[in-house]
Amino acid sequence: MRVVEAFRGAYAAEPATVWRAPGRVNLIGEHTDYNDGFVLPFAVPWGVTAALSPRTDGTIRLMSLQSPGDPAVISSWDGAKGWTRYVVGVLAMLGSRTQGADIVIDGDLPAGAGLSSSAALEVVIGSALNAVYGLGLTPMEIALLGQKAENDFVGMPCGIMDQAASALCEDGKALFLDCRSLGFRNIPLDLSAHGMRILIIDTGVHHELADGQYAKRRADCESAARRLGVAALRDVTDLAGALSVLRGDERKRVQHVVTENHRVEAVIGLLRAGAVAEIGALLNASHLSLRDEYEVSSPELDVAVEAAVRGGARGARMTGGGFGGSAIALVAEERVPAVRESVQAAYAERGWKEPRFLPATPARGAHEVAL
Repeated sequence: MRVVEAFRGAYAAEPATVWRAPGRVNLIGEHTDYNDGFVLPFAVPWGVTAALSPRTDGTIRLMSLQSPGDPAVISSWDGAKGWTRYVVGVLAMLGSRTQGADIVIDGDLPAGAGLSSSAALEVVIGSALNAVYGLGLTPMEIALLGQKAENDFVGMPCGIMDQAASALCEDGKALFLDCRSLGFRNIPLDLSAHGMRILIIDTGVHHELADGQYAKRRADCESAARRLGVAALRDVTDLAGALSVLRGDERKRVQHVVTENHRVEAVIGLLRAGAVAEIGALLNASHLSLRDEYEVSSPELDVAVEAAVRGGARGARMTGGGFGGSAIALVAEERVPAVRESVQAAYAERGWKEPRFLPATPARGAHEVAL
């Protein structure tokens, strides 16, 4: 295993443990997590692997095979820069429960695809530290630790969905998560049994200002909730009444969040009934809502979705935070070539770089890798 070989080369020792945590795709339930709502992600086969050993002097030595060079030595939280903030943030949140670590990171998540490499990195570090220090944390507590690191240390006001998916998902299943109670169930998502596939369409585009726009959407939701007198938009039960007293951006955000929560529940009902192909219409509706009400899509995502449906997909939508990244399409196996060709043609017509296509199989969450 190359992460172990790199660890030996960097630190002249064997790692105490090796863990792997996956990225995720969100089937449906976008921008609902920080509104105490419902989400339905699943883990993807790609992720982040970490070889790690504990230290006793409070120092963090850190190296990534995707950023080759000598190990970074971090002796204070202020020393973290760039991607290392996600790793150091987890250690910072644990405080005196750990005394540093030697770490080598290896990842195979497609860069920039919006498959949540940051959450995978947080979860794999939290899981490995939990193992070597005997912290006794549950997978959900590790997910919450990663979220806290991203919120409080990195400064990104994300919800819990990405970290929960990385920590809790099971093979062949999607994770139904109530982001308020943190109750969850793994829902069978056996695509091949129904002759279906979920195709990730990686646009290769990430527009600037995305992080600031994400924070703006969250602020819109919080101000709308205050205006409506509810703890979170998940508590809005009279949508028509709520929309009648709101204006502008707040009105649009509420429209999306409330209807998206209903779409999550509807998709779960269809999956339980074995009507996998029928969720396509709900994916389409989700994309339109994200485009028009939440305003987090992009031209590249819109074209990918429209071309996929035109090529024969049962449904498609942008996935992730938005402003670029990836779309997903629900496609019958025999229609996959036609969908790819349709999207490729639409991009070529506009002079855009050809997108990547990745078949998404629901995968296992964080787990220890045998040495």
